[in-house]
Amino acid sequence: MKEDFIIPLNGLAEGRRVFSVHAGKEFFDAFDNSEIIDADVDVEVSVEKSGRYTGLDLVLSGTLTVPCDRCLEDLVLPVEAAPRFSVKFGAEPESEDNLMEGEREILFLPESDTDLDLSQIIYDFSCISIPVKRVHPDGLCNPDTVRFLNSKAQEPQKDDDNPFAALKELFEKK
Repeated sequence: MKEDFIIPLNGLAEGRRVFSVHAGKEFFDAFDNSEIIDADVDVEVSVEKSGRYTGLDLVLSGTLTVPCDRCLEDLVLPVEAAPRFSVKFGAEPESEDNLMEGEREILFLPESDTDLDLSQIIYDFSCISIPVKRVHPDGLCNPDTVRFLNSKAQEPQKDDDNPFAALKELFEKK
């Protein structure tokens, strides 16, 4: 499966080539990501080679299934990303001033590398598309869980259950 995400840069003739790959559950399992329950992400990779220039345009589209932060039921989230890169061979510069080329981020590869493994890039951009707060739209969470959470929120909290009760007493003494 890993071979599907490797682009042979040295073997490409000049011009534009398009590759399509699919990142499913097995792909994300290989990264030991326990947050992603299921995945269906299609990736279209367009590689343009001209002399020493190599441009790489990716389009990620699909869905990731993660647990809802509120009810822990499966939540299907869209994945949409379109990163663009320029590939350069050689050492990465020490200053961060030269890491962009127009709208493209520069990927530096050692001179000896002949292939580009897109696995980490696809994984990173998929994970970045997951929002920080992952909850179902209002009314779509598991009703039993929501009912339980609401009943716990309405119960008054006893000072015995509150670890900060001792601090409260300190402020009251002053």
